[in-house]
Amino acid sequence: MQALVPIMLFGWIPVSIVLFGLLPARRAALVSVIGGMLFLPVAAYDVPWLPEYSKFVAVGVGALLGAILFDSARVFALRPKWFDVPMIVWCLAPLAASLSNGLGAYDGFAAAFDQTMKWGAPYLVGRLYCRDAEGIRELAIALFFAGLVYMPFCLWEVRMSPRLHFEIYGIRQHNFTQTARYGGWRPMVFMQHGLAVGLLMASAALSGAVLWASGAMKRIRGVPIEWLVVALLVTTVLCKSALAILLLFAGAAVYLATSRVKVPVFLLALIAAAPTYMVVRTAGGWDGQQLVTLASKLGQQRADSIRTRVESENILMVRAFDRKMFGWGGYSRNLVFNERDRKEAIPDGLWIIAFGKTGLVGLVSLTVMLLLPGILLWRKLPAKLWFTPSMAPALAMTLLLTLWMLDNLLNAMLNPIFLLAAGGLTAWLGSVKRVDRRSLELRSRRIRLAASRKAEIVDGQMPTPEESSAAHGASAA
Repeated sequence: MQALVPIMLFGWIPVSIVLFGLLPARRAALVSVIGGMLFLPVAAYDVPWLPEYSKFVAVGVGALLGAILFDSARVFALRPKWFDVPMIVWCLAPLAASLSNGLGAYDGFAAAFDQTMKWGAPYLVGRLYCRDAEGIRELAIALFFAGLVYMPFCLWEVRMSPRLHFEIYGIRQHNFTQTARYGGWRPMVFMQHGLAVGLLMASAALSGAVLWASGAMKRIRGVPIEWLVVALLVTTVLCKSALAILLLFAGAAVYLATSRVKVPVFLLALIAAAPTYMVVRTAGGWDGQQLVTLASKLGQQRADSIRTRVESENILMVRAFDRKMFGWGGYSRNLVFNERDRKEAIPDGLWIIAFGKTGLVGLVSLTVMLLLPGILLWRKLPAKLWFTPSMAPALAMTLLLTLWMLDNLLNAMLNPIFLLAAGGLTAWLGSVKRVDRRSLELRSRRIRLAASRKAEIVDGQMPTPEESSAAHGASAA
């Protein structure tokens, strides 16, 4: 069965190219990236002169090659913009780390190329195909469908134990003992960890809930969407990932609270949460023991997990501050070992890994890249427009990016689906003009008269305010 692993991984690039020949380019890109993330095996191969080849490289490179071959005009018309700077810095941060530590230019370029393939490629695909309201809407719907597709696999593993990956590909993607939770099983399906599956299902449920609540989507083949959302919510709970469930309810609470008061304060508080945590942990000297106390209320297992993470961060932060600007680079130089060459601390959170390997330069660029869409949404569009059918998917994906950043405080689960959203949202919201709120109020009567019209945003251009709010189905002016 292990022979299927290289067939799937190396065969995904030609599959992606074929998809671009058969489907509209945007749909081919979404199927290529999301489908690969859902079903490709968790494995990696060393390829000469190339970065480690894994599913994360396969999905991004496959979609890019398909776009170049079948949609070259769009690809070569793309130009870097100011809002791409955080991603560019994040991709080049390993190069700076290698050079500053004397590891050599070759090591630096190899590490930067690896980071570019895993992070930059799906971001670029999002820049190409999710850069307008319709693209973001299709991404939100595709994420919702991804959850529905994964739901039966998750339920099967909840009952039978996480073994699909082993039975189909002949290898286990993670330690099997970590899948036992609360007297049952936590599914992994074909992802790197049960935590990644939990966050995926929570994201799909939240995306579907926003699509339903805003009226952007009502039925799927005659089935009311709210029934499917409830099914995804139940499946998310059964995935037994406490943090994913907490983030799901946090995102839903922000959406509901903001929809009532029509002010952005709740979204801004959510955006500020991750940077605040990192600042108080590094510059503020907070040891994080209150988190352990809080987690103990959810059970001893949760408390032990949080304690391990917090204590590891305390050790790794001391190491990171010795190279705080550009980090230690690769080869586990960011870790701490005892006299027996054993790790004294386990780096779980992506933020502490980024800080240790690429320093403040990498950590700040990563954080800004994931939180910039929320800031742009707040700056460019009044909150009253966030809940129209055409704008609600953008709000949903913005929430999910912010929640993923929060998840990265405790976990390091790369998911190219979120990078599609990051690329698309920053390209769209970064290119549009800020809405004149006073003018929007003055034209409110004309907005209602235009209720039957449907507006579309193409290539970063936004319609007028009256078109944007029409029939709860428009975009911003």
